[in-house]
Amino acid sequence: MPDNPGAWLQTTARNRAIDRIRRDRTLDAKTRLLEVSEAVDDDVSEPTFPDERLELIFTCCHPALALDAQVALTLRTLGGLTTDEIARAFLLPEPTMAQRLVRAKQKIRDAGIPFRVPADHLLPDRLIAVLAVVYLVFNEGYGGKGDLSSEAIRLGRALAQLMPDEPEVHGLLALMLLVEARRDARLRDGDLVLLDDQDRGLWDGAQIERGQVELDRALALQGRGPYVVQAAIASLHADDPIDWAQIAALYGELFRLTESPIVELNRAVAVAEAEGPLAALEIVDGLELDNYQYLHATRAELLSRLDRRDEARLAYARALELAHAEHERRFLERKLAALEPPR
Repeated sequence: MPDNPGAWLQTTARNRAIDRIRRDRTLDAKTRLLEVSEAVDDDVSEPTFPDERLELIFTCCHPALALDAQVALTLRTLGGLTTDEIARAFLLPEPTMAQRLVRAKQKIRDAGIPFRVPADHLLPDRLIAVLAVVYLVFNEGYGGKGDLSSEAIRLGRALAQLMPDEPEVHGLLALMLLVEARRDARLRDGDLVLLDDQDRGLWDGAQIERGQVELDRALALQGRGPYVVQAAIASLHADDPIDWAQIAALYGELFRLTESPIVELNRAVAVAEAEGPLAALEIVDGLELDNYQYLHATRAELLSRLDRRDEARLAYARALELAHAEHERRFLERKLAALEPPR
């Protein structure tokens, strides 16, 4: 019996799927050789995909499923994320996400949806889901699992090789490179360090430059989508001083594109720096994200700046209830302790 049966089963299933794709590809190539007289090696076209994991992701992201089901099922099957981790990414209770995964699997079975590599002309139809999968894998890795971040960036590079004229592909790769470049400065002795307090000397300058090149490529392709906008925001975070008003404006554009309350929360953070905590608090208090720890942490910080200490303590306590990562819990505990009245 393996030490971790679940992980063993997942790895074995993934390897079986890769073997199946390889066999199908080999059969297809041999069939073409039989059909074409006097065929030579040069007649066999190269595989479309530069990366087998990326090939599997495109295969799993079948448009017959709803977009969120495509993303969730692929994250569970190939991304190695648990149901709880996927639920947090979608801001849903774990039982709700578990039910969605079960329904997606049932639909695949009942509708006879084939597990088949899509043809080249079908790739754009699956791109939105594939980008979401890679992005969420990166986010989970940036939260503490560095191997997932590296895997997401590797997939992003393979995706840019596969679809070099898609601006959102370059935008996502730029975003991941620019954010990952700050990883070494994000923690100090295992404790979380906010952006303003980070040692910029620990940032990976070469990776920031590579991210900027990808962003420039996305903009040259007339990219104006969500990942391009996020990459532009990440690029501005690398400036010194940071133009918070411009960042707030870009978050406004991102909200127009996505209508995501999390984006609006991020805009509030930028507004706090550009216009002050009161203007930001008005934004935060209008958001319905009660089960999202970062809303309460942001609100607590704003209330603290306004010297509303009792309310700030309550908000930090709520954020602490929702926190999962140990370094984030320690950070919130320190913030909460700093607001305790002197004895």
